[in-house]
Amino acid sequence: MLKDLLKTRLEKWKRLEYLTSRASKYHLTGLSGEEVREFGQLYRRTAADLAIAREEVRDQRLVNYLNHLVARAHGAIYRSESSGFGIIKDFLRYEFPVIFRQTFFYTLASFLIFLVTAAFGFGISFLDERFTEKTYPDMRRQIIAHENWTARINQGGQNPVASTGIQTNNIQVTFLAFVGGILAGLGTIWIEASNGLMFGAVMGLCLKYKFADVPIFVSAHGVIELTAIFISGGAGLLIGKAMLMPGDLKRKDALVTNGLLAIKLILGCIPMLVVAGIIEGFLSPANISPYYKFAVSILSAIFLVVYFLKPDLRQSSTAGAK
Repeated sequence: MLKDLLKTRLEKWKRLEYLTSRASKYHLTGLSGEEVREFGQLYRRTAADLAIAREEVRDQRLVNYLNHLVARAHGAIYRSESSGFGIIKDFLRYEFPVIFRQTFFYTLASFLIFLVTAAFGFGISFLDERFTEKTYPDMRRQIIAHENWTARINQGGQNPVASTGIQTNNIQVTFLAFVGGILAGLGTIWIEASNGLMFGAVMGLCLKYKFADVPIFVSAHGVIELTAIFISGGAGLLIGKAMLMPGDLKRKDALVTNGLLAIKLILGCIPMLVVAGIIEGFLSPANISPYYKFAVSILSAIFLVVYFLKPDLRQSSTAGAK
């Protein structure tokens, strides 16, 4: 049995040693895509050989050799996945889109809450001015007077400061939407609904008084910013669902499970909000043709669709090696 195993498997083990040495030195990124797939296959096969050696061959030298080889290969995989910047890169490149798809219906629910309240705000502000007179009097006055308050961002070189402030404010909104889930989801619903109501009211007034500056301003950064807000709302609803309907799990376990997903969604939203803040601080208020801003909006939408729908390419190469 020992001779047969050595005859058929020794070459594969030596190959795994070679790939493990390279992966330990350069991480998995130092291997080609084909080598990563081969590495995963050899790792799984060698782990199975180790089990056979322990149960059937029972040669201690072989068991020690295979155990050391499997441990080295596992360590190379773990270090590659847990090294500094690699964690962030892999999370944004692979894990965040996967979690987004897994929790898509929560994000969709968040979007629908925003959409319904935005539609209500749009309709009532367009049809009945008394609503905005009481709720957003100063904003209504500025829109009627065609005062483009967004132009102030360009005054006195305020763009960097404004961009930083916008990023901070947007991140605060996403965290509020997330934390609102603790109140059985009611806080999240309130955040999404209030933002939707204001957005709809502003757009309704802009249409009524033929004031295009604000919609044009929003167009450049709005796709990324609003998508992040919808995702954060979905994260809050995940928490609320765990509290109200834990299913077969204990409420504590459901909160831990959904909470981890929700936290990852929020972490994925932060880079989106940073990008949106940069666009909002520099490009959105810029005195350029609106078509450039519309182009950024369209390209942002295309990028997000491609990004969130792309498959996790690791599944075919290293999923079984973890």
